[in-house]
Amino acid sequence: MPIKIALPKGPLLSETARWTSDAGWQLGDYSENARLYLLSSARFASLSGKILQEKDIPIQVAMGNYDLGICGLDWIQELMVKYPASNLVKIKDLCYGGSTLFLAAARTSPLATIEAVRASDGVISIASEYPNLAESLALNGRFKRFNIFPVWGAAEIYPPENADLVLISSDTPDLESASLLPLARVLDSTAYLIASKTSWETRDLSEILKTAYVKPKPSSVSKVTQPSKSQFRQTVQKNEPPSIRLALPDGHQQKHVVNLFIKANIKIKDYPSETGNRRPEIDIPGIDVKVIRPQDMPLQVANGKFDIAVTGQDWVKEHLYQFPSSPVCQLADLKYGRVKIVAAVHHDLPVSNISDLRRFAAAKGERIRVASEYVWIADKYARDNRLGMYRIIPTWGATEAFLPDDADMLIENTETGSTLQRHNLKIIETLFESTACLIANTEALKTSAGKKIETMAAVLRTAVE
Repeated sequence: MPIKIALPKGPLLSETARWTSDAGWQLGDYSENARLYLLSSARFASLSGKILQEKDIPIQVAMGNYDLGICGLDWIQELMVKYPASNLVKIKDLCYGGSTLFLAAARTSPLATIEAVRASDGVISIASEYPNLAESLALNGRFKRFNIFPVWGAAEIYPPENADLVLISSDTPDLESASLLPLARVLDSTAYLIASKTSWETRDLSEILKTAYVKPKPSSVSKVTQPSKSQFRQTVQKNEPPSIRLALPDGHQQKHVVNLFIKANIKIKDYPSETGNRRPEIDIPGIDVKVIRPQDMPLQVANGKFDIAVTGQDWVKEHLYQFPSSPVCQLADLKYGRVKIVAAVHHDLPVSNISDLRRFAAAKGERIRVASEYVWIADKYARDNRLGMYRIIPTWGATEAFLPDDADMLIENTETGSTLQRHNLKIIETLFESTACLIANTEALKTSAGKKIETMAAVLRTAVE
């Protein structure tokens, strides 16, 4: 019977590839340049691997879809702090991929210590990729009132205007460069080898693990500690809030935004930034710009953290399916970044459309598993097409890696379909097309800044015509 291991993409990949090589697992295709997510071992005939986003790995191992996995302790604790009875066992600290989770505030914030946070009677907003850990920290830290804002990434840019605190994986120099003041060292994380508890108790993993196994070390979640005052200095100052708060996307969409702004005769400095600056300057007075993830924009605009943002129509639709009464509206279709949101299945599945899939699942009497970054779009699609008993599997990218072993269908965006074809997947339906768009908070349009927002939208509409 095969033994399946989930291996990380991203920052841990190169060191994990080196570790698996040293362990003699001979997963030759596991590298930064791997074009397929499925791996096989030249040494162990029973061992197969799958490359996944790191934060997906503890969930997939706990669900029993994989016998083993390698990921950071931070993502393990993010799962286990909410689900302490998870079907997951920590096998070994691999002693690489070190990182630290800090609770931090802006250097201009009056919340300069944990004591100040605890004493505050106001609502403390905390932005983080680790919402479960952030909530646990706030509860255990006896914060009087707080809100947790889950984000896809780039949490460091939110304070002080859009959040009071962040729980972030970083190091001291990076925090200082982001003008953040560390309040607490929450967790020291390294890469861990983990196992499904069921597999650990019922399967013979010794042939694989004897190359790597040592007695598991006890979990080392650091206590909340206050850094020394000699390490960090606080500078408190009051800034006049800008009249408009604009969010621009990070990643590959930046070049399209720059081209659009050039056509609109809008100059923006240090975007994209070679130094990682997420606060570019725009030559329109009274506009404050931040660079965040497009996935986060609709929720942040709805919450009033930004007045306007450039994101994708797919993420707007995902947000509005979850929050139908959200105060988010589209002001302009920017007509770039065109992608199709599609339903796809593995080529070996004998279906060509969603009706075939529904009949196929009914005949087998099995629940259809739908993997997607677009949880609410996927859920609506499954309900609208009467898929019966189905399960939505949230992912954080690399969704094509889930088929056919861990999901039956995916809902994904694609430009040409070539990536899906490369992974032996076929499209059975196109749900809709998505382009970039300018969105706004409807309440912001009613304020004194509303006219300026409408004017900017009109300028961008003209630029794309």
